[in-house]
Amino acid sequence: MDKFIVIAGPCVVESRDLLFEVAEYFTEITKEFEIEFFYKSSYKKANRTSLKSFTGIGDELALSYLCEVREKFGFKILSDLHSVDEIEKFSKYLDVVQIPAFLCRQTELLLAAGKSGKIVNIKKGQFVAPWDILKAREKVLSTGNNNVWITERGTFFGYNDLVVDFRSMIFLRKSGCTVIFDATHSLQRPSLGEQSSGYREYIFPIARAAASLSVDGLFFETHPNPEKALSDSATQLPLRFAKDLIFQVLELKDKVSSFNEPEM
Repeated sequence: MDKFIVIAGPCVVESRDLLFEVAEYFTEITKEFEIEFFYKSSYKKANRTSLKSFTGIGDELALSYLCEVREKFGFKILSDLHSVDEIEKFSKYLDVVQIPAFLCRQTELLLAAGKSGKIVNIKKGQFVAPWDILKAREKVLSTGNNNVWITERGTFFGYNDLVVDFRSMIFLRKSGCTVIFDATHSLQRPSLGEQSSGYREYIFPIARAAASLSVDGLFFETHPNPEKALSDSATQLPLRFAKDLIFQVLELKDKVSSFNEPEM
C-alpha cells in the first residue's frame, strides 16, 4: 500500500529561521511515522484579502530558502505557482507544483503545470463542484502527466464562510483521484478584516472525519506561533500539535480501512 501523504509547513516563507524551525520538528515526525512527507510553504501569496496583507519576502530569496530546506533535511518541496511564466521559471525548484484554488480552472496554467513533469496538486476551488474539478484534472492528464492530486479545501457557504461537503471526497476517490484533505484552509472565514479569519479549534475533528473516508493524504499549515504568523494566522495549527494530529489521522485511517463498504 502506498504511504499516506502529509503536506505541511508554514503558510508563507517569512524567514529562513522559521522554515528551519518547522523543518527540524518534522524531521522527527518523518522518522516516527510511515508517511510520504512534503514540506509546504508559499514563496509568494498572490491572492490576498487586502492590499495591506503580507505577500512575501521576495520570490528568489524565498525559493532559495526552500531549496536550503530540501538540501539540509531531504524534504520534497511544494509551493503555489500562479502563472505560466512562474511555472517555466520556478518549477525546477519544486517537487510538487500547486495550483491555487482560485486558479483551478485556468487551462493554460494547468497545461503548463502538467508539462513541467512535476506532481501537480490542484486545490479544488471554493466555487467548484467535485465533478467539475475532474475537468481540471483531465487538462493535466492530457499532457501525459499522470501525477495529479486533488485537494479539498471547503466550499463557499454564503458570505465569509466555508463548509466541507464530505461527500465530495467520496465522489473524487471513486472517480480514481488521489484525494488530499486540507484541514486548515477548510476552516477559513474568508476576507474578514485584513486577512481571513477562521476556526482553528475544529482542525482535529474535521481531519479525523476526513481520515474516516480513507483519503490519500492530509494537508495543513502550521506555525510555531500562529498568532504572530504573517498570513492565515487564524487557521494555522500550532506546531506543537502537528505530531498528535498526524498520529490521530493515521490511527483512525488504519482502523477504518478494515471495514468493507457495501454496494448499494
